Amino acid sequence: MDGTAPAVPGVVVFDYTAWSARFAELAGYVGAAQAQACFEQATLYLPNTPAGPVPDVGRRTVLLGLLVAHIATLGLPQEQGGMGGLGGRVSAASRGSVSVTTHYGSQSERAEWFAQTQYGASFWAATRGLRQARYVPGGPQMPRIWP
Repeated sequence: MDGTAPAVPGVVVFDYTAWSARFAELAGYVGAAQAQACFEQATLYLPNTPAGPVPDVGRRTVLLGLLVAHIATLGLPQEQGGMGGLGGRVSAASRGSVSVTTHYGSQSERAEWFAQTQYGASFWAATRGLRQARYVPGGPQMPRIWP
């Protein structure tokens, strides 16, 4: 923990030192304040509570770290390893007169956003199970109400 916020049981506190060690290729361009802001944005996509879809705090820490890297990469200029305003994966490139073509492919709108970076794609793959329906046997039944 970096000491910027008090620890709450079951809630991930962003640790810039640990994040920058894991994502060293981004740490030179993304400072602690910017990474913290990206973390706060990441919690909009993955709730940071034990009652959310990822109750295990260790797993949620890894997933939120990937989201922070994804969001940070989207905001960085290309010369710093970012996307430089491009959307989608690079599908074609050339050198003479510099030409780059990006393409989302035939993915869902949400998957397209995550597929823009290697970190987002990793997050999307790791959370596949969260996007599937869950059947809970013996769960509460809704009574049929006839008008």
